[in-house]
Amino acid sequence: MSTSSVHNLLTLAPTGPVVITGGCGFIGTNLAESLLRDGEEVVIIDNLSRDGVRQNLDWLQKAYPDRVHSRIVDVRNFDAVEAVLRDAKAIFHLAAQTAVTTSLMEPVDDFEINARGTLNVLEAVRRSGRRIPVIFASTNKVYGGLEDVELAQSDARRHPVDAALGAYGVSETRSIDLCTPYGCSKGVADQYVLDYARHFDLPTAVLRMSCIYGPRQFGTEDQGWVAHFLLRALARQPVRIYGDGTQVRDILHVDDAVAAYRAVLSRIEQLKGQAFNLGGGPRNAVSIRGLLFEIGLILGSETEASYGDWRQGDQLFFVADTRKLQMATGWKAQIGWRDGVRRLAEWLAANRLGGTLREERRASA
Repeated sequence: MSTSSVHNLLTLAPTGPVVITGGCGFIGTNLAESLLRDGEEVVIIDNLSRDGVRQNLDWLQKAYPDRVHSRIVDVRNFDAVEAVLRDAKAIFHLAAQTAVTTSLMEPVDDFEINARGTLNVLEAVRRSGRRIPVIFASTNKVYGGLEDVELAQSDARRHPVDAALGAYGVSETRSIDLCTPYGCSKGVADQYVLDYARHFDLPTAVLRMSCIYGPRQFGTEDQGWVAHFLLRALARQPVRIYGDGTQVRDILHVDDAVAAYRAVLSRIEQLKGQAFNLGGGPRNAVSIRGLLFEIGLILGSETEASYGDWRQGDQLFFVADTRKLQMATGWKAQIGWRDGVRRLAEWLAANRLGGTLREERRASA
């Protein structure tokens, strides 16, 4: 069948629930709550394989018992995915294997979840005959290690020598450079999502995310490091740093990330087939050491740290240039990183430790 024939068979998908794959994860739960709060019906696809996600699902079902529906489905199972997606109004595809370290140990599983799982979602939509929007959660790791970016070091952080890169960050004009199994699998998925817009006229778009943090995050050493650092500090345990701690990231609060996903969906016909960087930008760039120092100020006591060897695939510097997303949607990060980290500390103290940040400060005094 020709591409033009496929186009003619597709119809708009104006009704139905919004589906979130990986919807019990940290970002998915916050996105679901935002949509449910605004009266949407939401279907969550998740295989519940990650620690803590069952708690997120229970929270959503308790808060919105009539409008949130869960399907315990693995995105590697095409038939199950197709059955859930055929009636969707829109799809946010967040289900993924998310850790570089895990991908190095289990590259086949990483590929099957990230690449094959994404292709299953796209094929399910194409076979439905409906133009269901698909917004895909990609990663800044598709740009590789940025080894060619010349960096200087000052005040315990790295920064680009190039003034424009320092002022705005890495833009979408930079060529993708896939490295590590994780970067490769997400990069393959990223490109498939864009190509299905070109060749099958599906309204798809990609958000290449930097480090997202916020409530309902069950941070680990390998993924969700902002929450992980806070949890270790709140428990008065040392934090393990890989490298020297001068590496820089632009961290973005999940409320701002959710706003970006919804902004792209609201303009999907104009934005289809495009990739956008999503991060905190230069205003929210912080080094590992800088974050630890701020956590010490929040908790009223210094956080102990130990240092280990650099990890494979770790970028010494990444700050997203988000001007394309801002110009296309009017979106802009609203929550400064210091305020956002404090909010997360308060949430973790209340919901993971059963106390308050003030009590934690008193205990550490």
